[in-house]
Amino acid sequence: MERYEINIVVSKKPTDAEIKKIQDFFTEIPLSEIISGLNFAKNRWSAKDAGVLKVGRKSIINKEIHSVTSEQAQWRLKNWKMMIANYRKLGYSYPTISRIKKHFVELSKKRSK
Repeated sequence: MERYEINIVVSKKPTDAEIKKIQDFFTEIPLSEIISGLNFAKNRWSAKDAGVLKVGRKSIINKEIHSVTSEQAQWRLKNWKMMIANYRKLGYSYPTISRIKKHFVELSKKRSK
């Protein structure tokens, strides 16, 4: 097997562990897969840098239901039309809002006992 060497300029000094990890990646993974992975990472970084990266639905739901008490969940369910309006202003889709409501129903049942 022929061996080739690639020199890379980076902004900060990598640790020995990082260098080892990169070397392992280049020996185990085909070069075409590494390039496609780096392309994905570059696009994600660009979107994150521009502020247009949308987080996944699961993250949104966890953010909304995190640390919500039973009483808060019950209040939100009683005032659901107002909550829907707020969620729509935040840009949430109806399926996401429906999943948030489902979690609030579970929270209000579990913790109120």
